[in-house]
This record gives sequence, C-alpha cells and structure tokens, in this order.
Amino acid sequence: MAFHSLCTIFVTCMDDKRYLLSLIREGEHQQQDFKYRVSDACKLARSVSAFANTDGGRLLIGVRDDGHLSGVRSEEEIFMMHQAAYKYCNPEPSITFDTCHADGRTIVIATVPPSVKRPVCAQDEEGRMRAYIRINDENIVASPVHLALWRESQKPQGAVIAYNDDISRLLAVMQRPLTLNQIVRSSRLPRPKVITLLARLIHFGNVKWEHSGQQFLFSLT
Repeated sequence: MAFHSLCTIFVTCMDDKRYLLSLIREGEHQQQDFKYRVSDACKLARSVSAFANTDGGRLLIGVRDDGHLSGVRSEEEIFMMHQAAYKYCNPEPSITFDTCHADGRTIVIATVPPSVKRPVCAQDEEGRMRAYIRINDENIVASPVHLALWRESQKPQGAVIAYNDDISRLLAVMQRPLTLNQIVRSSRLPRPKVITLLARLIHFGNVKWEHSGQQFLFSLT
C-alpha cells in the first residue's frame, strides 16, 4: 500500500507550534498521551485500544513525557503507527493522523474516537489479544466485568434485569468495595455468573466500579 494512501492527513499551518503547545500544556490525562518515539507497534496499540474503549483521545507522537518536542524521526516510525491501528488492533478502530511541524521537528497527532464496537483489543508481545481501558493517564487491562458490560450494552434497550436469589446474594455481600474474587468467595456463586450479574447491575446503575491500588473494586451505588 502506498504511503500516501494510508489515510494520513498532513496539517501544515503557521499556527502549528501554538496549537501543539496548547495541547502539551494540558499534560497527559484521560484523553491525551505523549509518546517520545515509536519503537514498538504493540505498545502503541495499547493506547489506541484504551482510548477506543473509553472516551476517545489523542496520542502526541514525538513529544517527551516532560512536554519537550523530540519529533518523529523516520518514516518507519510513521509506518509503525499505522500498524498499531490497523494490524495490531481488532476490530480495526477509527483513527486519523495529523502531522504538525514546529522548531524543525515533525509531531504526529493520532486521534482515536470512542468505538461503537467494543472491545477493541490490542495484541501484546506474546500474541494475545487484550482489551484496555484508559484511567487517568494509564492504560489498564480491562477486567472480565468490563468485557461482560460491553456485551450487555449491545443488548436491546428494552432489556430489563430480573431480581432473583442470585442477585440478592450478590447484593448482600457488597456492603463495602470488593474485588471480583472477594465477591465470588463471599457470595459462593460461580465466577462466570458473578461476572454476568455485576455487568448487568452496573449497566442498570445498581453497582459502580473504581480502580484503586492496581485492582478493580465493585460497590453498590
């Protein structure tokens, strides 16, 4: 495939530097990530997956963690960006590439909108496909509950939740934030059933989740 046909949009304008600096001043956050250079398409794919599965976002490629402009140094790096989006992610996310020029350096802005087909998975170094979510400025592997929640959200809007003994047992043990494993042990329900029920309860607003101490916690709303 010819380089010019890779859906890259080049932006060349007088205000490139001003625009870049305004973005950099925001720092890294839920919808923005800095990448000093592209040396591994798989790592870049994680950020693409995380943005697509959460609120969308943009990657500023050629920007150091401290905000200094380093620039994209070769066409090989640009090629790996496209690999990250179109080879190492499944399903293929929607993504656009803009190129800005400042201080003699080329910065690529990869913009990833939220995907309507979640989860968008990224291939890791061992060839496994994993879904990521974006929490603050980190890309976190999605929990089994998130995967079930995405499946739940694809059901017809008229679907309702039926309260039964299993749900009552689940709610009874959730008097404080608990991990998935703690809920399984306390409720004595099968793990797959707990995952499904938690996803449904989150979908209907009865349960919420948070990420704390490198683990996901679930609690009543």
